[in-house]
Amino acid sequence: MDLSPNKQPNFDNTEVAFRQKSNAELKKAYWLFKMIGSNFLTKVGPPITNFFLNIGLPIQGAIKATIFQQFCGGETIAECDKAIVQLDKGGVGTILDYSVEGEDEEQVFDETCAEIIRTILRADGDVKIPITVFKITGIGRFALLQKLDAKEALSDAEQVEFDKVKARCEKICRTAFEKRVPIMIDAEETWIQDTIDELALDMMRKFNQERIIVYNTYQLYRHDKLADMKADHLIAKAAGFILGVKMVRGAYMEKERKRAEEMGYPSPIQPDKAASDRDYNDSLRYCVDHIEEIAIVAGTHNEESSRLLTYLLEEKNIPHNHPHVYFAQLLGMSDNLSFNLADSNYNVAKYVPYGPIKAVMPYLFRRAQENTSVAGQTGRELGLIQRELKRRAI
Repeated sequence: MDLSPNKQPNFDNTEVAFRQKSNAELKKAYWLFKMIGSNFLTKVGPPITNFFLNIGLPIQGAIKATIFQQFCGGETIAECDKAIVQLDKGGVGTILDYSVEGEDEEQVFDETCAEIIRTILRADGDVKIPITVFKITGIGRFALLQKLDAKEALSDAEQVEFDKVKARCEKICRTAFEKRVPIMIDAEETWIQDTIDELALDMMRKFNQERIIVYNTYQLYRHDKLADMKADHLIAKAAGFILGVKMVRGAYMEKERKRAEEMGYPSPIQPDKAASDRDYNDSLRYCVDHIEEIAIVAGTHNEESSRLLTYLLEEKNIPHNHPHVYFAQLLGMSDNLSFNLADSNYNVAKYVPYGPIKAVMPYLFRRAQENTSVAGQTGRELGLIQRELKRRAI
């Protein structure tokens, strides 16, 4: 690996991008993206698959050997070891992401909290797992968060319930602080996000005084999030803590627009992709301008934004591996970004989701739909894999 500080990544270098994949793995990825490119997997696949799983048909093996293997590390933390080692060989870190969602019971929330803490303990002392992550809806009821966001009064029982959510959140972040393992709080739907933002800022006040531990997530496909991030920076500066910013474009666009239309309020989503791209890139510029006060995880599959961040660091003479700058992509996607950035000595980590197959299916189908809906994403993945197959003469 060339660790020259001035080496810039070449995102078209398929040899580096797929160095960790065997010929068989590469061919399997090719056929999987071919399937994803068809409407079957994204439109017809989810209801059929859920039906088969619900009636107990033995299709889990087929799912595990195909789409699950491409986008997930395993069903348990231990099963993720192979992915962790493989990513590390290419200089890419792992973000263990327990991807069970949509639950509604206190016992499940306690179990999820314990599992998230296990990811932190697994990361403790292991440079291969530089960051961890969790969702507030993994440890608290969606409807409760929605009520808080709507500024509705809680009953005594609901207040007790929310106190438990806050206690779980603090327990997770305190463990991360004690083990010096940074943790990201994922963004969710706009109608619960204000409550999540308040929790995240509270955790940063407590644990980001000396070093970066807690990150909040800003979805820049929302037209208000660049301003929110700048406002949070002023809060952090005044209170003397480092602002942790994980920036993404966003994950709930169709749902957000539909709800806004049905309920008759202005859509929180940007008018077009160009506006999302502009705000995302402006947020990169702002964070790099304040790099000692803001730590960023640039979660993006966009080559232009990834390249922009490398240029900004170069322009400001900031080391490629500055501890306040991480690039992040999802396992199984955009290896041309992840491994070529790592090859140029940037900090890079991949989200490695894990969990029981049935529980992780909503996540998997979102990934398949994302590949189909993002302009050219599937074609780009396929084209790169084809070029590498040709380079290897197979």
